[in-house]
Amino acid sequence: MSVPAARSGGNAQYDYLCKLLLIGDSGVGKSCLLLRFSDDTFTTNFITTIGIDFKIRTIELDGKRVKLQIWDTAGQERFRTITTAYYRGAMGIMLTYDVTDEQSFLNIRNWMKNIEEHAADNVNKMLIGNKCDLIEKRVVEVERGQQLAKSYGIPFMETSAKTPQTTP
Repeated sequence: MSVPAARSGGNAQYDYLCKLLLIGDSGVGKSCLLLRFSDDTFTTNFITTIGIDFKIRTIELDGKRVKLQIWDTAGQERFRTITTAYYRGAMGIMLTYDVTDEQSFLNIRNWMKNIEEHAADNVNKMLIGNKCDLIEKRVVEVERGQQLAKSYGIPFMETSAKTPQTTP
């Protein structure tokens, strides 16, 4: 559910405001995914997110202008207490793992626990496997991602911030 523009300050250049979170372990590519979506660019020279960062992008959806605030959270344990406050008010959460990193996939269960503890009960969630362009380094097969998402009753997709491709 998004917030109508009138309730978020009126006279805005959009019809709805939607707050989304990108969460997952450090190094899974959350910042790169955000940069690809917001600016359609990719860089290999990325500095680790400290605390939290965000980008804004307005899209057209069903004839309405939707302003997306996409928050990129730090994946390191030392920032976990800072970032938990950002769960409040989130309308959507994208749980991200790296298909070349088994541990980042296994840690999705811990991220789901964080959501259950800190986010609204009705928050929309989606599981995203990133770096699917690294075929020769893959350790987490598509089917495992699909199965995990199904167990939580949430949508799933694989993508690559580097080679803007997606697989549902």
